[in-house]
Amino acid sequence: MNQTEYRSCNGQEFRAIDNSENGKVIERIIEGHAAVFNRQTNVCGFFYEVIDVGAFDKADLRDVPLMVNHDFSKIPLARSRRNNGNSTLTLTVDDVGLAIRAVLDTENNADARAVYSAVERGDLDGMSFAFVVDGEEWQNLDTDTPTRRIKSISKVFEVSACTFPQYESTDITARSKFAPDSAKKVLDNARAQFLDKNNELEILKLKNRILGAI
Repeated sequence: MNQTEYRSCNGQEFRAIDNSENGKVIERIIEGHAAVFNRQTNVCGFFYEVIDVGAFDKADLRDVPLMVNHDFSKIPLARSRRNNGNSTLTLTVDDVGLAIRAVLDTENNADARAVYSAVERGDLDGMSFAFVVDGEEWQNLDTDTPTRRIKSISKVFEVSACTFPQYESTDITARSKFAPDSAKKVLDNARAQFLDKNNELEILKLKNRILGAI
């Protein structure tokens, strides 16, 4: 079974927006990208990773909460129930990557107020997201730092606004306590499969040599 992974992204275009009418604020919104296509990132020093265009084409985005620092003891800032126009969080795939648009209840939710203010001031420009990979391709697995290309993501479980950047990669960044262990398991599994395939190939070559000698 594929494991849930966490990735962090660096702020480039995390925006706080006021929708106003007749001088009165109607909505307070934050927008950005939780993932960016075709950008190489270093995952905890274990491997490089690139998310390919099309990786989110079949991803389940129907029920994704927006949290702060992965803290599920707090209520979500927004949520993509059915991910439609009635959702307070909308996730869409565009030419850049996975875009988020969250309508925050800054009037009734103190956490939402604080997050909106921090984004507006530029103090908060980080995001992390939790996902499951459905398809991948590895390059240079016999080197110290191979490259993983993510071809398909089956599910996005959560996106979080985060405080501290771990490594640069998109429109919003975070240090995820889950990332190092998760990254090591991903690489260990890939290398184990790589060795298995190489062993099978060597066994097949040996059989062919024996049969050729008979």
